[in-house]
Amino acid sequence: MLKLLLSTLIVSSCLEANTNADMEAFLKKSFSANPNILKLDVKVHKKIKLDQVDGWSAFIVNVDANVKDKQGSRDINQKMIWFSNGTTISPDLIDLKTGKSLKDSVSPSFESSHYKKQNLIYGNADATHRVAIFSDPLCPFCRDFVPKAIEYMKKSPKKFALYYYHFPLESLHPAALTLVKAATAAELKGEKDVVLKLYKVEVDARERDESKILAAFNKSLKTNITLQDIKSKSVVQHYTSDMKIASELMVNGTPTVFFDDKIDKTKAKYQKVK
Repeated sequence: MLKLLLSTLIVSSCLEANTNADMEAFLKKSFSANPNILKLDVKVHKKIKLDQVDGWSAFIVNVDANVKDKQGSRDINQKMIWFSNGTTISPDLIDLKTGKSLKDSVSPSFESSHYKKQNLIYGNADATHRVAIFSDPLCPFCRDFVPKAIEYMKKSPKKFALYYYHFPLESLHPAALTLVKAATAAELKGEKDVVLKLYKVEVDARERDESKILAAFNKSLKTNITLQDIKSKSVVQHYTSDMKIASELMVNGTPTVFFDDKIDKTKAKYQKVK
């Protein structure tokens, strides 16, 4: 939502943005013109000089905003990428030869703080390679990719430290939100291989009745997770942590895979290591 509110304001514009402060001031002034944005703070997280285009840099920008919605207003935190050569700003740059966005080359990398013990589902923390998967258990692409990837990597605990982050696409699959919270509750109760089992749960992705979703989950996993369980402080904290990390890394789709701290658009680098 915030991305739409903001990015539609600027396609490309002239400015003098040689410093982080210049970029922050310009974006804040431009974004503030949107009447749906009630409060706004813009900070450059990182400036990266582009090797592919002389004179251009990418700016990873943190945007904290309070925006109007049907319930009144809500707070949103989001990272965005903008490009500038000091006189022009653009939300994207496309390589004419490959047709690929240069955003892929400047996407945020995993930091040590993102690798949390609660997200390590298989392998040793000091394994040769670290792989992180962000997924929605009701995403058709995830249901095909994730179980196979997990089964492949879990066999080599010294080679792969596999971290899993819940990223339910609630607007597309409302039932996914309850499912991932149920999965977290089950893990906290000591249930094993929960993530793998999660992908076998059969439920209508559009279902919103939490009782029906939990019934499908419990039937598939042979558990007894309750509404009270999924609303516990520990479950909410885990879910909030996963979503915060996804936001910091600019994850916006599923499945998203990081291999050794860098985003892996191919989702196949883990298969190529010896």
